[in-house]
Amino acid sequence: MKDKPLLQFIIPEQGEHWCVDLPALLAGRRAPLPASLKIVLENIIRQAHVAGSMSGTAAEAVEALSDWTADSNEVIAPLRVSRVMLPDSSGLPVLMDLAAARDVVVRAGGDPTTVEPAIPVALVIDHSLIVDFAGHPNARHRNVAEEYRRNRERYEFFKWAQGAFQRLEVVPPGAGIIHQVHLEKIARVVEQVALPDGRRITGPEFVLGCDSHTAMVNGLGLLAWGVGGIDGEAAALGRPYSVRIPRVVGVRLSGELPAGTTTTDLVLTVTETLRRTDVVGAFVEFFGAGVDSLSVPERATLANMAPEYGATVGFFAIDQQVVNYLSESGRDPAHVQLVEYYAKAAGLFVDHNAPGPEAEYSQIVEIDLASIVPSVSGPKRPQDRVALSEIKPAFRATLTQPVAQGGFGLSSAELEKNLSVGGFAQPIEHGIIPIAAITSCTNTSNPSVMIGAGLLARNAVARGLSVPDWVKTSMAPGSRLVEDYLNDAGLMDPLEQLGFHIVGFGCTTCSGKSGPIDTGLASAIEANDVVAAAVLSGNRNFEGRIHKSCRAAYLMSPPLVVAFALAGRVDIDFESDPIGADGDGRNVYLRDLWPDPAELALLVAQSQSPERFRASYANLFDAPELWQSLDAPKGPVFKWDGGSTYICRPPFFDLKPYPVEDCIEGARVLVKAGDSLTTDFITPSGEILEGSQAGQYLMAAGVAPVDFNAVTQRRGNHEFMARSTFANQRMKNRLVDGIEGGFTRQSRDGSPLTIYDAAESYRQNDVPVIVLAGRDYGMGSSRDWAAKGPRLLNVRLILAESFERIHRGNLIGMGIMPLVFCEGQSCGSLGLTGFEAFRFEGLLDAVRLGAPVSVSAMCDDGKTIRFTAHVDIASDHERQLLQEGGIFASMLQNLQEDKQ
Repeated sequence: MKDKPLLQFIIPEQGEHWCVDLPALLAGRRAPLPASLKIVLENIIRQAHVAGSMSGTAAEAVEALSDWTADSNEVIAPLRVSRVMLPDSSGLPVLMDLAAARDVVVRAGGDPTTVEPAIPVALVIDHSLIVDFAGHPNARHRNVAEEYRRNRERYEFFKWAQGAFQRLEVVPPGAGIIHQVHLEKIARVVEQVALPDGRRITGPEFVLGCDSHTAMVNGLGLLAWGVGGIDGEAAALGRPYSVRIPRVVGVRLSGELPAGTTTTDLVLTVTETLRRTDVVGAFVEFFGAGVDSLSVPERATLANMAPEYGATVGFFAIDQQVVNYLSESGRDPAHVQLVEYYAKAAGLFVDHNAPGPEAEYSQIVEIDLASIVPSVSGPKRPQDRVALSEIKPAFRATLTQPVAQGGFGLSSAELEKNLSVGGFAQPIEHGIIPIAAITSCTNTSNPSVMIGAGLLARNAVARGLSVPDWVKTSMAPGSRLVEDYLNDAGLMDPLEQLGFHIVGFGCTTCSGKSGPIDTGLASAIEANDVVAAAVLSGNRNFEGRIHKSCRAAYLMSPPLVVAFALAGRVDIDFESDPIGADGDGRNVYLRDLWPDPAELALLVAQSQSPERFRASYANLFDAPELWQSLDAPKGPVFKWDGGSTYICRPPFFDLKPYPVEDCIEGARVLVKAGDSLTTDFITPSGEILEGSQAGQYLMAAGVAPVDFNAVTQRRGNHEFMARSTFANQRMKNRLVDGIEGGFTRQSRDGSPLTIYDAAESYRQNDVPVIVLAGRDYGMGSSRDWAAKGPRLLNVRLILAESFERIHRGNLIGMGIMPLVFCEGQSCGSLGLTGFEAFRFEGLLDAVRLGAPVSVSAMCDDGKTIRFTAHVDIASDHERQLLQEGGIFASMLQNLQEDKQ
């Protein structure tokens, strides 16, 4: 490593420190390297110093990154992972797989403890809380009690894992949402690693999280992103992690946000803009003078929604704001000093207003903060931003807009019919709001919008306003810190007077755990096919995600959630329509309630202090009484209960890997999807419907509907999950046009049957199964079950126009081949109906060498459609995984080799 010398830097009272000398290495560049790529480059070189040598692949990556320009080809970078973050939703299958791996070792006569994470793993239980109770003071306690009752088996498994795996830390329920806890407490930004000569080398952390919003901590100058549970599992076990470094899109922020706007309005605008720009898979790096005006929590809001605009990361470099936040959030002063001195020595510290050359980017997008207007996004996708001033006509337009264009496809006759009230005591119309939720790490991590919501609530209460009875209101902050500063500011009381009691600390409504609404209202909505709307301060509003009764869902800032809750309906013009009337009968408008900017700024400043953070997080890993009372098994090997409907031994080590063959013959299409099929459609996360095949399976196993829980909580039962795959209630399989849900046809004139039954029929007849899709297949979450489920349905490959990054990696991890059409081709352009019999030739060379795949689609009339496709592979590691049959086949081989 003589050609990559280390740099010494001195910290007063701490002495000498060492780091990779990035300034010397990059001194000859014509323009600075993007800060995110500097961190990637540093990671590779630091690994080599720790190992004492550099591999050929790493050397190639270092050279390519050092010389990177806007015109560079993609670089494959082998990275060292500092930590893996797991929410309980994806952490459960990860830890169950590790438990199953220990079983494999035991069967082979080995020591089960050899299956152990090689790096620190933190699991935060945050995705299990359902809003069963809301709108009254004891809602939180009743929800938590119900959470423990429902999830006892899952929590006992987590408690076993906590004792069985040495490098696993578990944060029990009630601490908050994983990404907010990561931002406010766990993230260290830089780490120190031992060198062979005894010195310690300092460098940036690199974190993988099994949740797509892991990128939230990019707002702290930390490089992190979401991966599927399969990739996270492999990384935790110390397997190589390689990433395809894509385009780096610079977003230059200028100006300042106008009074009356929020960071939520900004992030919705950024999401809309970057989706149109097409940054799928890219690194997005924010820079420019406008960055200075954004606090770290506000930057975290922009970074959090990187999956929504399609990027791998939304990165902010370390600057004085970051250093200040680390101090304000109660981090150890010596460590804060290390972060600052290191960042300055390594050339990673930026001054956004200092003169000097800009970094080189693949593309630059300009966003003037002064141009941002109050906004919401919906009714079905985060990128579909609507200016608040246009929400009334925009919503009404979506009612008759075709479904294929994002609308609801109602006819004029359906719009004009009189809607009966049924068993509900209030008038009901399209646009009624059954759910208003202040939720999600995206916004509850930001004190400016949370305090803003409290101020608006205070002003509404002072004018005598109240929320209509039909609106289910709830507040689920991402950390306990929020309740503390809202209480201190005297703002919890007015929020509670409007029904926004804290229902717990977790993801709740944002991840589909909104709980029940009034049964009469639900019946009236269903009977009249009403397009009801949920409003929430979340990051996702995919169709069918929030609640089965809410076909529309709009994302917005917490203050606007309160405002819409007061209005009771989504189609309101806040400029001309009153939000309500005061005690004297005078109209009250939104402008009358909006927080005063000066008061808001003062309260935000008062809300952040090291003492408050330290007090809030003093007992993060401590076990509450309910957790202590769990009767968890002990020992290195988990004792599976054959009668459990929650925790079943995973089958993936027992599945025969797909054969590595050159040709797949006679494949039939199980699902034909359009653009942007989300992982929510592939494997839902919310309510389990009694009439669904998965619901029927649970009832046959003796589970009453009242004890169904949510799909997320049943991810430990592969039989249930197989029946949930492609079975979202709003799933639209184009093989059964006009029918929603998990259905398909096996022939053009065949009767509809469930996707699960069709897959079983194909399996019994040895018929390979494939999926056809449009652009952005797998948009949304990192959930591994969106790949595991199709694997259990015997899906061999997905042929799509493009894939979302995380889901593509999950498919490869399960041995499912991601194929892409050639540029400009699609199912539509080629005339593929989905009822053809497919032949794929040249698969071996496609995986090994990147050669094209020859595809033949034989139609019913004897016609054959021929075209070529390509395997979407990001690295040699992924290439090897496909050849081996996926991560489980690869792990099994490694375990057997270790035994020998």
